Amino acid sequence: MPLDVMSDLDDDALLERYAQGDAAAARALSVRLGPRVFGHASRVLGDRAEAEDVTQEALLRLWRIAPDWRPGEAKVTTWLYRVTANLCTDRLRRRRSTPLDEVPEIVDEALPVEVAMQRKSRADALQASLLQLPERQRQAVVLRHLEGLGNPEIATIMDMSTRAVESLTARGKKALEALLLGQRDALGLNDDT
Repeated sequence: MPLDVMSDLDDDALLERYAQGDAAAARALSVRLGPRVFGHASRVLGDRAEAEDVTQEALLRLWRIAPDWRPGEAKVTTWLYRVTANLCTDRLRRRRSTPLDEVPEIVDEALPVEVAMQRKSRADALQASLLQLPERQRQAVVLRHLEGLGNPEIATIMDMSTRAVESLTARGKKALEALLLGQRDALGLNDDT
């Protein structure tokens, strides 16, 4: 079945088709979910190469579980975000004693140089500030404010109550705001920006 037809199927249907041997379904799921997993892992880890490894491992785990998947028990995305979060946590624990590498940013060459530089500075400041948050707060903030997930789904991913997610997100957002507040002028953020 062509990829454009596959895009009409939901994640459960695609995973079921893959379990039956449909390689196009696997490609459709990879195209749909891969960038989301990579974005989450990249923001949490602050390292593009590690995020690529996590994305590959998370999708491999999805393919392995496909034959045993029971539609309706959990959303495929929720399961995949949880696996991604766990893989990121494992990597963070392993590297606690090693310094973090700088995150290379891709610059859109169509933008004027000064706009691109300002955006890069802001993105770098956000990433650096995110990396200063405690791990669980960082996970909650990234999932809520950068990935756009709702608190109930985040609660499932992080294996905690919705109230705990709300608290983590609020504390993380407040800490992130405090970290970024002193950089407003340097980042070109005045009251009307």
